[in-house]
Amino acid sequence: MSGVSEDIPDAAPPREEERTLTDSTEQLAPEPPRVVVPRWVQLVALPLALLAAYALAKAAGKVVLIFIVAGGIALILNPAVAFLQRSRLPRGLAVLAVYLGFFLVVAGIGVLLANPISNQIRSFTHNLPHLVNEANATIVSFQGDLHRIGIHAQLAEQGKTALQTLQDKLSKSGGTIVSFGGGLLTEAVSAGFDLVLVFVLSVYMLIYGERIGGLVRRTMPNGDGTRGDDYPTLVQHAVSRYVGGQLLFSVIMGTTAGLALYIFGVLGIFPDGSHYAVVFGVFFGVMELIPYLGPFLGALPPIVVALFSNPISALWVGLLFLGIQQLEGHIVAPQIFGHTLRINPLLVIIALLLGEQLYGIVGALTALPVLSVLRETAVYLTRHLTLEPWDRSRDGML
Repeated sequence: MSGVSEDIPDAAPPREEERTLTDSTEQLAPEPPRVVVPRWVQLVALPLALLAAYALAKAAGKVVLIFIVAGGIALILNPAVAFLQRSRLPRGLAVLAVYLGFFLVVAGIGVLLANPISNQIRSFTHNLPHLVNEANATIVSFQGDLHRIGIHAQLAEQGKTALQTLQDKLSKSGGTIVSFGGGLLTEAVSAGFDLVLVFVLSVYMLIYGERIGGLVRRTMPNGDGTRGDDYPTLVQHAVSRYVGGQLLFSVIMGTTAGLALYIFGVLGIFPDGSHYAVVFGVFFGVMELIPYLGPFLGALPPIVVALFSNPISALWVGLLFLGIQQLEGHIVAPQIFGHTLRINPLLVIIALLLGEQLYGIVGALTALPVLSVLRETAVYLTRHLTLEPWDRSRDGML
């Protein structure tokens, strides 16, 4: 064998002229022919298809939303699955490994944050009696101010603290609270089943991802054969850009809120801000994942804690979060999402409103990734579809 191998020369590297010829051939490769959409399809089939899609989405209701969420998760995780497949791992095992890795990463982040968060929660629990006493004093003082201006509101009854009075009033509405709690529990159970269904569907979508991609390629007009003109790849990149932008946005806003509250604590404006900055910052960053309500929900805990100590501190904290939200809406969000989604901000606002109107908070949460996919679809079809012109002179009608 050694003699045979010595008689066979090594393959010579391609010469410069050959590489230049190959590059020029690839550059001059003809574009795939455009698909011409006949006029009758433009006039009849396309409007009917849009109406049918709308009717189906309306009739299916939450089912469409579940499939959209599961598809988004599958698109996000598919690059990791494809990477493991390149190391000759079967696709089913690659999907299992990616999900296990995802849960391990989430658990690792939880462990890293658990110690500082638990310390701050322990500190908050230790200071809770002091905060309750300050809250009682604040409510009694506020009741006195109301009485002096002629408003007789009974916030603290004789012989009871203000919070005990509030507890008695809440207990009289126990039936309403129980009913509300029962409805909330029902919604939570339903949401749990939906999450399990989303998880199962996303697993199946990942396992059969290659077949789904092949079906989509056969349905859409042919590209030029490169990854830059492959429709499934473009859709996957669009969703990945949205997720990356959203995570970066949440990290920036959570860090900004935590730092600002820490500075407020150091300056004495909100003394507890320096003690609980990590908890408030992490909570605010997580809430930023929720459109519309997220910034308000994220601001509630520090404002409530500030109310326990001093109403003036609560006012300053409220103004701080109002400024953060203005910074978020006018500087941070346009810069991040404008770069990642490549979509006009007006369309972003319309998509959020429409998603919230159709499916509530979850609809608003999925509106932007759906909009980014629609954008990639429109761009791809613009490159590969041509509408048959409506030239009446060609038919002798003029």
